[in-house]
Amino acid sequence: MTDTLRILHLSDTHLYGDGRLHYGIVDTLAALDRVLARAASLAEVDLIVASGDLSDDGTAASYRKLKATLEPWAAERGAAVVYAMGNHDLPDGFEGVLGARETETTVRGFRVVTVDTSVPLAGYGRVEEAQLDRLRDLLATPSESGTVVVLHHPPVAPTTVLFESLRLIDSQPLLDTLSEGDVRLVLAGHYHHGLVTEAGPAGIPVVVAPAVANTTDVLWPAPRERAVRGAGFAWVQLPDDGPARAHLVSAPAPDDGETVYDLDAAGVQRIADDAGWRG
Repeated sequence: MTDTLRILHLSDTHLYGDGRLHYGIVDTLAALDRVLARAASLAEVDLIVASGDLSDDGTAASYRKLKATLEPWAAERGAAVVYAMGNHDLPDGFEGVLGARETETTVRGFRVVTVDTSVPLAGYGRVEEAQLDRLRDLLATPSESGTVVVLHHPPVAPTTVLFESLRLIDSQPLLDTLSEGDVRLVLAGHYHHGLVTEAGPAGIPVVVAPAVANTTDVLWPAPRERAVRGAGFAWVQLPDDGPARAHLVSAPAPDDGETVYDLDAAGVQRIADDAGWRG
């Protein structure tokens, strides 16, 4: 009999402890409420994944808001909740409220593993050798239905110019490690737009969830970078005997599509200089 893991995949909530607006414009807590209201029509949810940039200010208060919003919603449905660190998250606040930065959870026979790709004071991501060793040790023993890996920075190339310097650095060792085990699916965020693709020697499916906070305009011409109002999530079904299916779902609001920011080449370069990879 086929068993299917049903995942509500959220990312980039960018909450603030003091309730301020993201970019002075977006009420991210209200956006999260809207996403959950939209997702409430799902018949069954086994797992909620929140794949990083959960907070924008890294305060314990922001993580408490997230936990107080997500966990009762999950409990009503009997769903587990898994959190991953993003580049805006800070270890002290995250760990103090949400727990360890790297975890292993079993849900319906599927192993769910989080990987912390954050680099202190940087916007780009990296996975260190010690983390790869941890993954090798975990994956040396197959799980009943396979493994889902959750991280913030996608192990696939970015679509827009802003994320070129904010990408996951040297992703190949990670992909090689994942391809050697029973990894069925990688869930990520960071890019603020939905993306479904494959990566690594084994062609592992990768689902990048739309952001809750805002939406990257993937059609905006380089060298500019634009984000607009808009929130969404990924609805992912992973059967134990077949390929994953992912649907990218919006949670509409009347002001969707309004510009949140529009960066010229100099603005993109300032972010790269401040938080990007210089290697």
